Amino acid sequence: MDENQAALERVNETTFAVRDVIEASRDLMARMAKSVDMNANDLTAIALLNHHGPMGPVELGRRLGISGPSATTLVDRMEQAGYLARVRSDTDRRRVAVTVTEQARTVAAAVWRPAIEKLDAVSRTLSEAENAVVRDFLARITAVMNEGREL
Repeated sequence: MDENQAALERVNETTFAVRDVIEASRDLMARMAKSVDMNANDLTAIALLNHHGPMGPVELGRRLGISGPSATTLVDRMEQAGYLARVRSDTDRRRVAVTVTEQARTVAAAVWRPAIEKLDAVSRTLSEAENAVVRDFLARITAVMNEGREL
């Protein structure tokens, strides 16, 4: 047995459960995007901009894990579809931020609402103490996953 296989056999089952949640999240995002005739990067871009606020095309591309030219193509396509808008900085007219439109917010809310309601129903089955433990665990997992992030 090689070293990698041996290491995997020692991994806690909860770690594999986290992996399963990550995989299910990717699959859910792909299904939700398809339901509104988008690809996963398009819907993820809307989610990122909704969550973090306006950002430059380069930063958006980095967060999506795509190249600068690919990010520009995505923003062009999404702007033409009415989901994103480019806004020039008031202080530096050379700087452009990408933001979501009201149309994008409406689509995102409609597509996310059923999943959020189902997740919330599961969360509501937990006691206050259990919810506190889960929130702490997820915050620590999120921190580990964000380590090394350039943004």
